[in-house]
Amino acid sequence: MSSTDGGADYTGIYVAIIVVGVVVKVAIVICVCRQRFKNKGGPVRPAIPFLTITIDKFLNDIEREKPIRFTDQQLRIATDNYSNLLGSGGFGAVYKGIFSNGKMVAVKVLYGSNDKRIQEQFMAEMGTLGRVHHFNLVRLYGFCLERNLIALVYEYMGNGSLDRYLFKEIKALEFEKLHEIAVGTARGIAYLHEECQQRIIHYDIKPGNILLDMNFNPKVADFGLAKLCNRDNTHITMTGGRGTPGYAAPELWMPFPVTHKCDVYSFGMLLFEIIGK
Repeated sequence: MSSTDGGADYTGIYVAIIVVGVVVKVAIVICVCRQRFKNKGGPVRPAIPFLTITIDKFLNDIEREKPIRFTDQQLRIATDNYSNLLGSGGFGAVYKGIFSNGKMVAVKVLYGSNDKRIQEQFMAEMGTLGRVHHFNLVRLYGFCLERNLIALVYEYMGNGSLDRYLFKEIKALEFEKLHEIAVGTARGIAYLHEECQQRIIHYDIKPGNILLDMNFNPKVADFGLAKLCNRDNTHITMTGGRGTPGYAAPELWMPFPVTHKCDVYSFGMLLFEIIGK
């Protein structure tokens, strides 16, 4: 009699546990459904603070990778009203600038906003550097395009251009460093020719267009003459001469189609200058 009563007691306990479990599960399902379908019946997704912050930072970093459009006032403040001239050429002048966050830049102001050649140079630089990133290419941060000002904003290269060390009265670089500069320059050119979605031909490889950062790492600069071309088009017909005499391949000054190998020729002339040093 007692064993039968004990079995009944255990059976009652098991039933009670099962009932409580079912009730708890039903309560959880009801709570989840209410949470999902409140706010006009739409599903409510659980908040994941860490993931949201990570994605937001990732998207902000991507946004910063795009060229920024600066105003004339922003560049005037950064350059102290264009008071620190780094150099000048036929198409414009380059000034040192510092933004409020401490980032140093080089601001290239193009002369003559209505000049067709200036507009072509601006579009060439934006159309090439604005879409590529490589350690051995100077980085384009942004631009200014206003009625009275066309400017391009680049990373600041603390040691200037290679020609200063090859031809001017500046302490000569050791051969090992010159070798590193030559190899780095070759990597930048190879990236333009072989790794970009569209091949980029620079057309003006020379010591003055190889810039050196604070550690003398070389970066190819000045894409004002550069052109994009499809890889299927191995030869390009030019209209007018391009490049700098002494460095430009002969075909650039002849009425014949050219290939990306004209940059290879110019790089070879650059090597002669380095070896001669």
